[in-house]
Amino acid sequence: MEMLAAHRLSQFLLSYFKKIIVGRSRKRKPLFEQVEITDVAAEGKALARIDEKVLFVQHAVPGDIVDVQVNKKRKNYYEGYVTQYHKKSEIRIAPFCSHFGICGGCKWQPLPYSEQLKYKQREVASNLQRIGKVELPEISSIIPSKKTQFYRNKLEYTFSNKRWLESDEMQLEEDSLERNGLGFHIPRMFDKVVDIKKCYLQEEPSNSIRLAIRKYALENGLSFFDIRKQVGFLRTLIIRTTSSGEVMVIVAFYHEDVEKREGLLNHLKTQFPQLTSLMYVINEKANDTIADQDIICFSGRDYIEEEMEGLKFRIGPKSFYQTNSEQAHELYKITRDFAGLTGNEVVYDLYTGTGTIANFVAGKAQKVVGIEYIPEAIEDAKVNSANNNIANTHFYAGDMKDILNEDFIAENGRPDVIIVDPPRAGMHEDVVKTILKTSAPKIVYVSCNPATQARDLNILNEKYSVTQIQPVDMFPHTHHVENVVCLERK
Repeated sequence: MEMLAAHRLSQFLLSYFKKIIVGRSRKRKPLFEQVEITDVAAEGKALARIDEKVLFVQHAVPGDIVDVQVNKKRKNYYEGYVTQYHKKSEIRIAPFCSHFGICGGCKWQPLPYSEQLKYKQREVASNLQRIGKVELPEISSIIPSKKTQFYRNKLEYTFSNKRWLESDEMQLEEDSLERNGLGFHIPRMFDKVVDIKKCYLQEEPSNSIRLAIRKYALENGLSFFDIRKQVGFLRTLIIRTTSSGEVMVIVAFYHEDVEKREGLLNHLKTQFPQLTSLMYVINEKANDTIADQDIICFSGRDYIEEEMEGLKFRIGPKSFYQTNSEQAHELYKITRDFAGLTGNEVVYDLYTGTGTIANFVAGKAQKVVGIEYIPEAIEDAKVNSANNNIANTHFYAGDMKDILNEDFIAENGRPDVIIVDPPRAGMHEDVVKTILKTSAPKIVYVSCNPATQARDLNILNEKYSVTQIQPVDMFPHTHHVENVVCLERK
Protein backbone atom coordinates (compact mmCIF):
# COMPACT_ATOMS: atom_id res chain seq x y z
CA MET A 1 0.00 0.00 0.00
CA GLU A 2 2.77 2.43 0.94
CA MET A 3 4.83 1.64 -2.18
CA LEU A 4 1.75 2.03 -4.38
CA ALA A 5 0.81 5.33 -2.72
CA ALA A 6 4.36 6.66 -3.09
CA HIS A 7 4.44 5.70 -6.78
CA ARG A 8 1.04 7.25 -7.44
CA LEU A 9 2.05 10.42 -5.61
CA SER A 10 5.35 10.69 -7.48
CA GLN A 11 3.62 10.18 -10.85
CA PHE A 12 0.91 12.67 -9.94
CA LEU A 13 3.39 15.36 -8.92
CA LEU A 14 5.49 14.90 -12.05
CA SER A 15 2.38 15.12 -14.22
CA TYR A 16 1.00 18.03 -12.20
CA PHE A 17 4.05 20.22 -12.52
CA LYS A 18 4.61 19.29 -16.16
CA LYS A 19 1.14 20.64 -16.89
CA ILE A 20 1.83 23.85 -14.98
CA ILE A 21 5.04 24.68 -16.85
CA VAL A 22 3.94 23.72 -20.36
CA GLY A 23 4.39 26.65 -22.71
CA ARG A 24 6.41 28.68 -20.22
CA SER A 25 9.97 29.66 -20.98
CA ARG A 26 11.44 29.74 -17.49
CA LYS A 27 14.95 29.25 -16.26
CA ARG A 28 15.40 25.63 -15.23
CA LYS A 29 14.84 25.13 -11.50
CA PRO A 30 17.43 23.14 -9.50
CA LEU A 31 17.09 19.50 -8.47
CA PHE A 32 18.48 18.89 -4.98
CA GLU A 33 19.64 15.35 -4.27
CA GLN A 34 19.91 13.43 -1.00
CA VAL A 35 18.06 16.08 0.99
CA GLU A 36 17.28 15.26 4.62
CA ILE A 37 13.90 16.46 5.83
CA THR A 38 14.40 17.81 9.32
CA ASP A 39 11.16 19.42 10.46
CA VAL A 40 7.55 20.38 9.79
CA ALA A 41 6.78 24.01 8.97
CA ALA A 42 3.67 26.16 8.67
CA GLU A 43 0.71 24.86 6.65
CA GLY A 44 1.90 21.28 7.14
CA LYS A 45 4.80 21.39 4.69
CA ALA A 46 7.99 19.53 5.49
CA LEU A 47 11.20 21.51 5.88
CA ALA A 48 14.86 21.17 4.96
CA ARG A 49 17.74 23.62 4.57
CA ILE A 50 19.79 24.12 1.41
CA ASP A 51 22.57 26.69 0.99
CA GLU A 52 21.32 28.58 4.07
CA LYS A 53 17.86 28.77 2.54
CA VAL A 54 14.70 27.04 3.69
CA LEU A 55 13.27 24.35 1.39
CA PHE A 56 9.56 23.55 1.77
CA VAL A 57 8.45 20.12 0.54
CA GLN A 58 4.96 18.64 0.28
CA HIS A 59 4.14 15.12 1.57
CA ALA A 60 7.54 14.49 3.17
CA VAL A 61 8.17 13.48 6.79
CA PRO A 62 11.04 14.42 9.13
CA GLY A 63 13.73 11.77 8.68
CA ASP A 64 13.07 11.19 4.95
CA ILE A 65 16.08 11.50 2.64
CA VAL A 66 14.85 12.52 -0.79
CA ASP A 67 15.57 14.18 -4.12
CA VAL A 68 13.57 17.39 -4.47
CA GLN A 69 12.70 19.17 -7.71
CA VAL A 70 12.30 22.88 -7.04
CA ASN A 71 9.24 24.46 -8.66
CA LYS A 72 9.35 27.81 -6.86
CA LYS A 73 12.48 29.81 -6.12
CA ARG A 74 12.44 32.94 -4.00
CA LYS A 75 15.08 35.11 -2.35
CA ASN A 76 14.94 33.36 1.02
CA TYR A 77 13.35 30.00 0.28
CA TYR A 78 12.57 27.25 -2.21
CA GLU A 79 9.48 25.10 -2.68
CA GLY A 80 9.59 21.70 -4.32
CA TYR A 81 8.29 18.17 -4.59
CA VAL A 82 9.83 14.75 -4.03
CA THR A 83 11.02 12.91 -7.14
CA GLN A 84 12.75 10.02 -5.36
CA TYR A 85 12.98 8.56 -1.85
CA HIS A 86 16.47 7.34 -0.88
CA LYS A 87 15.51 6.57 2.69
CA LYS A 88 12.13 6.72 4.35
CA SER A 89 11.77 8.07 7.86
CA GLU A 90 11.42 5.57 10.69
CA ILE A 91 8.30 7.40 11.87
CA ARG A 92 6.63 7.36 8.43
CA ILE A 93 3.46 5.26 8.17
CA ALA A 94 1.49 4.12 5.12
CA PRO A 95 -1.32 6.46 4.00
CA PHE A 96 -4.74 4.87 4.35
CA CYS A 97 -6.46 6.62 1.43
CA SER A 98 -5.94 5.72 -2.25
CA HIS A 99 -6.37 9.40 -3.17
CA PHE A 100 -3.56 10.56 -0.89
CA GLY A 101 -1.39 13.27 -2.38
CA ILE A 102 -3.74 14.00 -5.26
CA CYS A 103 -6.96 15.39 -3.80
CA GLY A 104 -5.10 17.78 -1.49
CA GLY A 105 -6.81 16.73 1.74
CA CYS A 106 -5.48 14.76 4.73
CA LYS A 107 -1.89 15.74 3.88
CA TRP A 108 -0.44 14.35 7.11
CA GLN A 109 -1.45 10.72 6.59
CA PRO A 110 2.21 9.52 6.56
CA LEU A 111 2.77 11.21 9.94
CA PRO A 112 1.70 9.27 13.08
CA TYR A 113 -1.13 10.98 14.94
CA SER A 114 1.02 11.50 18.03
CA GLU A 115 3.52 13.40 15.86
CA GLN A 116 0.74 15.47 14.30
CA LEU A 117 -0.36 16.57 17.76
CA LYS A 118 3.20 17.49 18.69
CA TYR A 119 3.56 19.79 15.70
CA LYS A 120 0.14 21.37 16.23
CA GLN A 121 0.99 22.12 19.85
CA ARG A 122 4.22 23.72 18.72
CA GLU A 123 2.46 25.74 16.01
CA VAL A 124 0.09 27.26 18.58
CA ALA A 125 2.98 28.23 20.85
CA SER A 126 5.01 29.63 17.95
CA ASN A 127 2.18 31.80 16.63
CA LEU A 128 1.24 33.20 20.02
CA GLN A 129 4.85 34.01 20.87
CA ARG A 130 6.06 35.22 17.47
CA ILE A 131 2.97 37.14 16.31
CA GLY A 132 1.17 37.87 19.56
CA LYS A 133 4.29 39.01 21.41
CA VAL A 134 2.41 38.98 24.71
CA GLU A 135 3.20 37.35 28.04
CA LEU A 136 1.80 33.82 28.06
CA PRO A 137 0.99 31.26 30.75
CA GLU A 138 1.91 27.59 30.26
CA ILE A 139 0.01 26.16 27.29
CA SER A 140 -2.07 23.12 28.18
CA SER A 141 -1.48 19.89 26.24
CA ILE A 142 -3.56 19.66 23.07
CA ILE A 143 -6.76 17.62 23.37
CA PRO A 144 -6.70 14.88 20.70
CA SER A 145 -9.68 13.93 18.56
CA LYS A 146 -11.29 10.64 19.59
CA LYS A 147 -11.89 9.90 15.91
CA THR A 148 -9.09 10.30 13.37
CA GLN A 149 -11.22 9.06 10.45
CA PHE A 150 -14.86 9.74 9.52
CA TYR A 151 -14.97 12.71 11.89
CA ARG A 152 -16.48 15.42 9.66
CA ASN A 153 -20.20 16.24 9.60
CA LYS A 154 -20.06 18.25 6.36
CA LEU A 155 -18.45 17.68 2.96
CA GLU A 156 -18.74 19.63 -0.28
CA TYR A 157 -18.11 17.95 -3.62
CA THR A 158 -17.82 19.42 -7.12
CA PHE A 159 -19.06 18.02 -10.44
CA SER A 160 -16.65 18.54 -13.33
CA ASN A 161 -16.54 17.41 -16.96
CA LYS A 162 -12.74 17.60 -16.83
CA ARG A 163 -11.65 15.34 -14.01
CA TRP A 164 -7.98 14.87 -13.23
CA LEU A 165 -6.42 12.06 -15.29
CA GLU A 166 -3.92 9.84 -13.50
CA SER A 167 -0.60 8.95 -15.14
CA ASP A 168 -1.71 5.52 -16.40
CA GLU A 169 -4.68 7.14 -18.16
CA MET A 170 -2.62 9.69 -20.07
CA GLN A 171 -1.74 7.18 -22.80
CA LEU A 172 -5.33 6.13 -23.46
CA GLU A 173 -7.41 7.41 -26.34
CA GLU A 174 -9.63 10.37 -25.44
CA ASP A 175 -12.74 8.55 -26.63
CA SER A 176 -12.11 5.69 -24.20
CA LEU A 177 -11.92 7.95 -21.14
CA GLU A 178 -14.76 8.97 -18.88
CA ARG A 179 -13.93 12.62 -18.18
CA ASN A 180 -16.80 13.36 -15.77
CA GLY A 181 -15.90 13.36 -12.10
CA LEU A 182 -17.46 14.10 -8.71
CA GLY A 183 -15.04 14.94 -5.93
CA PHE A 184 -12.59 17.50 -4.60
CA HIS A 185 -10.68 20.21 -6.44
CA ILE A 186 -7.03 19.62 -7.23
CA PRO A 187 -4.96 22.15 -5.23
CA ARG A 188 -4.43 25.37 -7.21
CA MET A 189 -6.41 24.04 -10.16
CA PHE A 190 -9.94 25.45 -10.02
CA ASP A 191 -11.20 23.55 -13.08
CA LYS A 192 -10.02 20.02 -12.16
CA VAL A 193 -11.42 17.59 -9.62
CA VAL A 194 -10.33 14.20 -8.34
CA ASP A 195 -13.07 11.64 -8.92
CA ILE A 196 -13.36 10.30 -5.37
CA LYS A 197 -13.95 6.57 -4.92
CA LYS A 198 -13.87 6.54 -1.12
CA CYS A 199 -13.39 9.41 1.31
CA TYR A 200 -12.39 8.72 4.92
CA LEU A 201 -13.68 12.03 6.27
CA GLN A 202 -17.43 11.42 6.67
CA GLU A 203 -19.45 8.45 7.92
CA GLU A 204 -21.82 6.54 5.70
CA PRO A 205 -24.10 7.04 3.91
CA SER A 206 -21.89 9.87 2.60
CA ASN A 207 -19.77 7.79 0.22
CA SER A 208 -22.76 5.77 -0.95
CA ILE A 209 -24.78 8.91 -1.71
CA ARG A 210 -21.98 10.46 -3.74
CA LEU A 211 -21.37 7.29 -5.74
CA ALA A 212 -25.11 6.77 -6.34
CA ILE A 213 -25.48 10.31 -7.70
CA ARG A 214 -22.47 9.89 -9.99
CA LYS A 215 -23.76 6.54 -11.29
CA TYR A 216 -27.26 7.88 -11.94
CA ALA A 217 -25.91 10.99 -13.68
CA LEU A 218 -23.69 8.99 -16.03
CA GLU A 219 -26.38 6.43 -16.82
CA ASN A 220 -28.96 9.14 -17.56
CA GLY A 221 -26.79 11.55 -19.48
CA LEU A 222 -26.84 14.41 -16.97
CA SER A 223 -24.06 16.83 -17.87
CA PHE A 224 -21.35 17.72 -15.37
CA PHE A 225 -20.39 21.38 -15.00
CA ASP A 226 -17.62 23.04 -17.02
CA ILE A 227 -16.49 25.94 -14.85
CA ARG A 228 -14.42 27.54 -17.61
CA LYS A 229 -17.18 27.55 -20.22
CA GLN A 230 -19.98 27.93 -17.63
CA VAL A 231 -22.06 25.13 -19.12
CA GLY A 232 -23.50 21.93 -17.70
CA PHE A 233 -26.29 20.81 -15.38
CA LEU A 234 -24.85 19.28 -12.20
CA ARG A 235 -22.72 21.69 -10.20
CA THR A 236 -22.04 20.86 -6.53
CA LEU A 237 -23.11 18.43 -3.82
CA ILE A 238 -23.18 19.06 -0.06
CA ILE A 239 -23.73 16.29 2.48
CA ARG A 240 -24.29 17.11 6.16
CA THR A 241 -24.70 14.55 8.93
CA THR A 242 -25.24 14.51 12.68
CA SER A 243 -24.03 12.19 15.44
CA SER A 244 -27.61 10.93 15.84
CA GLY A 245 -27.72 9.75 12.20
CA GLU A 246 -29.64 12.55 10.51
CA VAL A 247 -28.56 13.37 6.94
CA MET A 248 -29.01 16.44 4.74
CA VAL A 249 -28.21 16.42 1.01
CA ILE A 250 -28.08 19.60 -1.09
CA VAL A 251 -27.66 19.33 -4.87
CA ALA A 252 -26.78 22.50 -6.78
CA PHE A 253 -27.85 22.68 -10.44
CA TYR A 254 -26.59 25.32 -12.89
CA HIS A 255 -29.99 25.75 -14.54
CA GLU A 256 -33.50 24.44 -14.11
CA ASP A 257 -34.65 21.32 -15.91
CA VAL A 258 -37.62 20.02 -13.99
CA GLU A 259 -37.68 16.55 -15.53
CA LYS A 260 -33.96 15.87 -15.04
CA ARG A 261 -33.84 17.49 -11.60
CA GLU A 262 -36.84 15.58 -10.26
CA GLY A 263 -35.53 12.37 -11.79
CA LEU A 264 -32.29 12.62 -9.83
CA LEU A 265 -33.89 13.78 -6.59
CA ASN A 266 -36.59 11.12 -6.69
CA HIS A 267 -33.90 8.52 -7.31
CA LEU A 268 -32.06 9.72 -4.20
CA LYS A 269 -35.27 9.74 -2.19
CA THR A 270 -35.95 6.12 -3.19
CA GLN A 271 -32.39 4.85 -2.77
CA PHE A 272 -31.85 6.56 0.58
CA PRO A 273 -35.14 6.64 2.50
CA GLN A 274 -33.21 7.53 5.66
CA LEU A 275 -32.51 11.06 4.35
CA THR A 276 -33.77 13.63 6.83
CA SER A 277 -33.51 16.53 4.41
CA LEU A 278 -33.21 16.54 0.61
CA MET A 279 -32.71 20.00 -0.85
CA TYR A 280 -31.67 21.68 -4.07
CA VAL A 281 -30.62 25.05 -5.43
CA ILE A 282 -30.47 26.56 -8.92
CA ASN A 283 -27.19 28.46 -8.98
CA GLU A 284 -26.69 30.43 -12.20
CA LYS A 285 -23.82 32.55 -10.87
CA ALA A 286 -20.21 32.33 -12.01
CA ASN A 287 -19.09 30.96 -8.61
CA ASP A 288 -20.21 27.99 -6.53
CA THR A 289 -21.21 29.79 -3.32
CA ILE A 290 -24.85 29.31 -2.37
CA ALA A 291 -25.01 31.49 0.76
CA ASP A 292 -26.92 34.13 -1.25
CA GLN A 293 -29.17 31.64 -3.07
CA ASP A 294 -32.64 30.26 -2.35
CA ILE A 295 -32.28 26.65 -1.22
CA ILE A 296 -35.47 24.66 -1.75
CA CYS A 297 -36.61 21.67 0.26
CA PHE A 298 -37.59 18.80 -2.06
CA SER A 299 -38.25 16.17 0.60
CA GLY A 300 -38.22 15.90 4.39
CA ARG A 301 -37.31 18.77 6.71
CA ASP A 302 -35.35 21.88 5.76
CA TYR A 303 -32.96 21.26 8.67
CA ILE A 304 -31.20 18.54 10.65
CA GLU A 305 -30.59 18.46 14.41
CA GLU A 306 -27.45 17.84 16.44
CA GLU A 307 -27.58 17.05 20.16
CA MET A 308 -25.17 18.05 22.90
CA GLU A 309 -25.68 17.54 26.65
CA GLY A 310 -29.41 17.15 26.10
CA LEU A 311 -29.64 20.34 24.03
CA LYS A 312 -30.80 20.08 20.42
CA PHE A 313 -29.34 22.37 17.77
CA ARG A 314 -31.08 23.02 14.46
CA ILE A 315 -28.73 23.16 11.47
CA GLY A 316 -30.06 24.63 8.23
CA PRO A 317 -28.46 24.40 4.77
CA LYS A 318 -26.56 27.68 5.28
CA SER A 319 -25.82 27.33 8.99
CA PHE A 320 -22.31 27.14 10.38
CA TYR A 321 -21.68 24.28 12.77
CA GLN A 322 -18.29 22.95 13.89
CA THR A 323 -17.42 20.21 11.40
CA ASN A 324 -16.22 17.72 14.03
CA SER A 325 -19.28 17.25 16.25
CA GLU A 326 -17.61 15.23 19.02
CA GLN A 327 -14.68 17.62 19.34
CA ALA A 328 -17.07 20.58 19.21
CA HIS A 329 -18.43 19.34 22.53
CA GLU A 330 -14.92 19.38 24.00
CA LEU A 331 -14.34 22.84 22.55
CA TYR A 332 -17.52 24.24 24.03
CA LYS A 333 -16.89 22.69 27.45
CA ILE A 334 -13.50 24.42 27.55
CA THR A 335 -15.12 27.69 26.48
CA ARG A 336 -17.71 27.40 29.26
CA ASP A 337 -15.06 26.52 31.83
CA PHE A 338 -12.85 29.46 30.79
CA ALA A 339 -15.86 31.81 31.05
CA GLY A 340 -16.23 30.84 34.73
CA LEU A 341 -19.93 31.71 34.85
CA THR A 342 -21.81 31.95 38.14
CA GLY A 343 -25.31 32.74 36.84
CA ASN A 344 -25.07 36.50 37.24
CA GLU A 345 -23.18 37.46 34.08
CA VAL A 346 -24.21 39.21 30.87
CA VAL A 347 -22.43 37.27 28.10
CA TYR A 348 -21.86 38.44 24.52
CA ASP A 349 -21.36 35.62 22.01
CA LEU A 350 -19.89 37.19 18.89
CA TYR A 351 -19.95 35.25 15.60
CA THR A 352 -22.61 33.09 17.22
CA GLY A 353 -23.59 31.06 14.13
CA THR A 354 -26.66 28.99 15.00
CA GLY A 355 -26.23 30.00 18.64
CA THR A 356 -24.53 26.79 19.69
CA ILE A 357 -22.15 28.35 22.22
CA ALA A 358 -24.77 30.91 23.31
CA ASN A 359 -27.32 28.23 24.13
CA PHE A 360 -24.65 25.93 25.56
CA VAL A 361 -23.60 28.50 28.19
CA ALA A 362 -27.03 30.11 28.75
CA GLY A 363 -27.89 27.86 31.68
CA LYS A 364 -25.04 29.39 33.70
CA ALA A 365 -25.54 33.03 32.68
CA GLN A 366 -28.02 35.79 33.47
CA LYS A 367 -28.30 36.79 29.81
CA VAL A 368 -26.59 35.86 26.53
CA VAL A 369 -26.48 38.16 23.51
CA GLY A 370 -25.51 36.56 20.18
CA ILE A 371 -24.47 38.34 16.96
CA GLU A 372 -24.02 36.71 13.55
CA TYR A 373 -23.69 37.92 9.94
CA ILE A 374 -25.99 35.31 8.31
CA PRO A 375 -29.71 36.01 8.99
CA GLU A 376 -30.73 32.37 8.41
CA ALA A 377 -28.28 31.25 11.09
CA ILE A 378 -29.76 33.74 13.55
CA GLU A 379 -33.24 32.40 12.85
CA ASP A 380 -31.90 28.92 13.61
CA ALA A 381 -30.32 30.27 16.81
CA LYS A 382 -33.68 31.65 17.95
CA VAL A 383 -35.39 28.36 17.15
CA ASN A 384 -32.66 26.47 19.01
CA SER A 385 -33.34 28.56 22.12
CA ALA A 386 -37.11 28.09 21.81
CA ASN A 387 -36.83 24.32 21.25
CA ASN A 388 -34.63 23.98 24.32
CA ASN A 389 -36.84 26.25 26.48
CA ILE A 390 -34.04 28.79 26.86
CA ALA A 391 -35.46 32.25 27.53
CA ASN A 392 -32.38 34.31 28.39
CA THR A 393 -30.81 34.53 24.90
CA HIS A 394 -31.14 37.43 22.45
CA PHE A 395 -29.88 37.21 18.86
CA TYR A 396 -29.07 39.86 16.25
CA ALA A 397 -28.15 39.51 12.57
CA GLY A 398 -25.71 41.85 10.85
CA ASP A 399 -22.09 42.80 10.31
CA MET A 400 -20.25 42.68 13.62
CA LYS A 401 -18.31 45.90 13.06
CA ASP A 402 -21.57 47.76 12.34
CA ILE A 403 -23.78 46.29 15.08
CA LEU A 404 -21.39 46.16 18.02
CA ASN A 405 -21.28 49.82 19.08
CA GLU A 406 -22.01 51.89 22.17
CA ASP A 407 -25.74 52.18 21.39
CA PHE A 408 -26.00 48.39 21.12
CA ILE A 409 -24.17 47.95 24.43
CA ALA A 410 -26.39 50.53 26.11
CA GLU A 411 -29.48 48.64 24.95
CA ASN A 412 -28.29 45.12 25.82
CA GLY A 413 -26.15 45.77 28.88
CA ARG A 414 -22.41 45.95 29.32
CA PRO A 415 -20.90 42.46 29.01
CA ASP A 416 -19.21 40.69 31.89
CA VAL A 417 -17.86 38.01 29.54
CA ILE A 418 -17.31 38.21 25.78
CA ILE A 419 -16.98 34.98 23.81
CA VAL A 420 -15.64 35.30 20.27
CA ASP A 421 -15.39 32.55 17.65
CA PRO A 422 -14.51 34.38 14.41
CA PRO A 423 -13.70 32.93 10.97
CA ARG A 424 -10.10 32.19 9.93
CA ALA A 425 -9.45 35.84 9.10
CA GLY A 426 -9.91 36.72 12.76
CA MET A 427 -11.74 39.79 14.04
CA HIS A 428 -12.15 43.07 12.18
CA GLU A 429 -9.98 45.74 13.78
CA ASP A 430 -13.07 47.85 14.56
CA VAL A 431 -14.58 44.92 16.48
CA VAL A 432 -11.39 44.51 18.52
CA LYS A 433 -11.40 48.23 19.34
CA THR A 434 -15.05 48.06 20.40
CA ILE A 435 -14.29 45.08 22.64
CA LEU A 436 -11.53 47.12 24.25
CA LYS A 437 -14.00 49.94 24.89
CA THR A 438 -16.43 47.58 26.66
CA SER A 439 -13.76 46.80 29.29
CA ALA A 440 -15.46 43.43 29.88
CA PRO A 441 -13.73 41.67 32.79
CA LYS A 442 -13.14 38.50 30.72
CA ILE A 443 -12.82 37.43 27.07
CA VAL A 444 -12.82 33.85 25.80
CA TYR A 445 -11.34 33.71 22.29
CA VAL A 446 -12.04 30.54 20.27
CA SER A 447 -10.03 30.38 17.05
CA CYS A 448 -9.47 28.06 14.09
CA ASN A 449 -6.39 30.08 13.11
CA PRO A 450 -3.86 30.74 15.91
CA ALA A 451 -1.97 33.18 13.63
CA THR A 452 -4.85 35.66 13.32
CA GLN A 453 -5.79 34.96 16.93
CA ALA A 454 -2.26 35.99 17.95
CA ARG A 455 -2.56 39.19 15.91
CA ASP A 456 -5.78 40.08 17.75
CA LEU A 457 -4.27 39.19 21.13
CA ASN A 458 -1.50 41.69 20.42
CA ILE A 459 -4.12 44.45 20.09
CA LEU A 460 -6.13 43.27 23.10
CA ASN A 461 -2.94 43.29 25.17
CA GLU A 462 -3.58 47.01 25.74
CA LYS A 463 -6.12 46.07 28.43
CA TYR A 464 -6.03 42.27 28.75
CA SER A 465 -3.68 39.54 29.94
CA VAL A 466 -3.75 35.96 28.65
CA THR A 467 -4.44 33.63 31.58
CA GLN A 468 -5.27 30.24 29.99
CA ILE A 469 -4.54 28.52 26.67
CA GLN A 470 -6.01 25.22 25.46
CA PRO A 471 -5.39 23.82 21.94
CA VAL A 472 -7.93 21.32 20.57
CA ASP A 473 -7.43 19.08 17.55
CA MET A 474 -10.54 19.20 15.39
CA PHE A 475 -8.99 18.09 12.09
CA PRO A 476 -6.74 14.99 12.20
CA HIS A 477 -4.33 14.47 9.27
CA THR A 478 -4.34 18.21 8.50
CA HIS A 479 -2.20 21.04 9.88
CA HIS A 480 -5.27 22.91 11.15
CA VAL A 481 -5.75 23.35 14.88
CA GLU A 482 -8.34 25.04 17.10
CA ASN A 483 -7.22 27.08 20.10
CA VAL A 484 -9.07 28.58 23.06
CA VAL A 485 -7.58 31.52 24.99
CA CYS A 486 -8.87 33.15 28.15
CA LEU A 487 -8.09 36.84 28.68
CA GLU A 488 -8.72 38.83 31.82
CA ARG A 489 -8.78 42.59 32.22
CA LYS A 490 -5.56 44.01 33.67
